[in-house]
Amino acid sequence: MQTDNRFLDDMARMMAGAMGAAGGVKEEVEARMRQRAEAFLARMDLVRREEFEVVRDMAALARQENERLAARVAELEAALAGATARKPAARKRPTARKTSSSAAKRAASDKTTDPSAG
Repeated sequence: MQTDNRFLDDMARMMAGAMGAAGGVKEEVEARMRQRAEAFLARMDLVRREEFEVVRDMAALARQENERLAARVAELEAALAGATARKPAARKRPTARKTSSSAAKRAASDKTTDPSAG
């Protein structure tokens, strides 16, 4: 049974319009919230996932290289320790005492300023 009630038709139209307006408001609120979230994240100075993964891979390679170099240094130290253990210690020879450069300059200036030297 269908009725021609004008009040119910008007209410149905009004509710449909309100639902359309509510949908528009929902989209506007979502857009503004998205803008606010993006601005907040931009201020936080966060990195993107791709950048993070690149840096993580670089750190892993650097760690591997560090471990390889540490092993190489250990090998070289062991070889050096073995070589010094086999060699007898060399004696140091006494060296002639050298004059300092300031003493040499003083001696040179004394010769040029001394009237008897010449």
